Amino acid sequence: MEGRPHPRVIHRRRETITALPLYHYGNLLKKNLKEKDFRNFYGELRGSTVFLYNNDTQDTYSERLDLGLIKSMDMESPYKSKGPNIFTLSLPLEEVQLKMDNPDTGEEWRGYIMTLVNKEIPSDLHMLPGQKMKLEEMLAQEKKRNPQLQRPALPPRPGFLQTKDTPDMPACFFDVTRQEAEKLLSENPENGNIILRPSTMPKNYALTLRQKTDRGYVLKNYRVTSTSAGFVIELETPITVHSLNDVLKYFLEKTEYRLRPYVVAQPYDTRIVVAPPPKCVNMPPPVVPKAQVAPMQRSQAKDKHLPLIPRPDEGEYVLPEDPITDDQMMKKAQVAGELQAVLQMRKENLYVEAGTDEDFAYQNEEGEKFKSKVRWTTNIPMP
Repeated sequence: MEGRPHPRVIHRRRETITALPLYHYGNLLKKNLKEKDFRNFYGELRGSTVFLYNNDTQDTYSERLDLGLIKSMDMESPYKSKGPNIFTLSLPLEEVQLKMDNPDTGEEWRGYIMTLVNKEIPSDLHMLPGQKMKLEEMLAQEKKRNPQLQRPALPPRPGFLQTKDTPDMPACFFDVTRQEAEKLLSENPENGNIILRPSTMPKNYALTLRQKTDRGYVLKNYRVTSTSAGFVIELETPITVHSLNDVLKYFLEKTEYRLRPYVVAQPYDTRIVVAPPPKCVNMPPPVVPKAQVAPMQRSQAKDKHLPLIPRPDEGEYVLPEDPITDDQMMKKAQVAGELQAVLQMRKENLYVEAGTDEDFAYQNEEGEKFKSKVRWTTNIPMP
């Protein structure tokens, strides 16, 4: 009887068929939601695909699950329930359930699947340090193998959200990863409990919340899928709403408003500080304003004794006087002296010449009156 082939030989044989790196393998149960019973499979996680074989010696796979096409998944930790662990994966054409009877096996499968789908290691894993190191190696190898698996940019908003009447993005939206969102909620509970963020899957969003329960605070993540009809909250019974603000409103109503959106308070300044000018800049000296002095008031009493200056007629030119020279001043003084002398002689040297028959009356300086027939003559040189 031919011996059983070694598992390594089988893995290498399958690798030549799929050409994908092997990350994890083991027994599991699987069924569709339409099916009644689970079926046994031997699963291999190669790349981002789970290949299902009927047994561990089969060369070609019977079914496969492409984790890159998952729309949503419900994968609670096996340690939170006492019964068998059942994970629900929503794919474009079907919804499947994976079942593990062993909690340790179930936690390993959950860690690998969630790490590949979310491109990050879950923070609530119950695994040994060596097992987590294998997850880190797998994630690094997948990112190197397929750079498109890097966390994508913020997905574009659907066309029906770009109308003028559509409200803006909720204030609790942050472009962060799942781990960053959980860290923000855990370290800053005073800012709120709900963060809306982009999902690792294109054109989808996710909602992370921190909720208080009887066992303490728990972190939960929900997928929000963007469709042509609106946004679908992936719950046990999917809920479709019109906008992302309605998504937030739905969670607030369902939690009886015990949660609130995560909003970072903006600081405000309370002091005004004037920075000194740079040393290399020469500041101009300060300009002192000049005092405004009222015009001097002229005395009205003096103005009364001053002669009025005649205003020239319109069209008449007023020529300014030429400046008086010294020679002109001397001539004016000489003329004035001569005129004074002539007037004195006219007053004193009056005499009478006879030769006329007319009678004249004259009164001298003493007031005496004379009446005679005289001829008045004067010997006054004219200037």
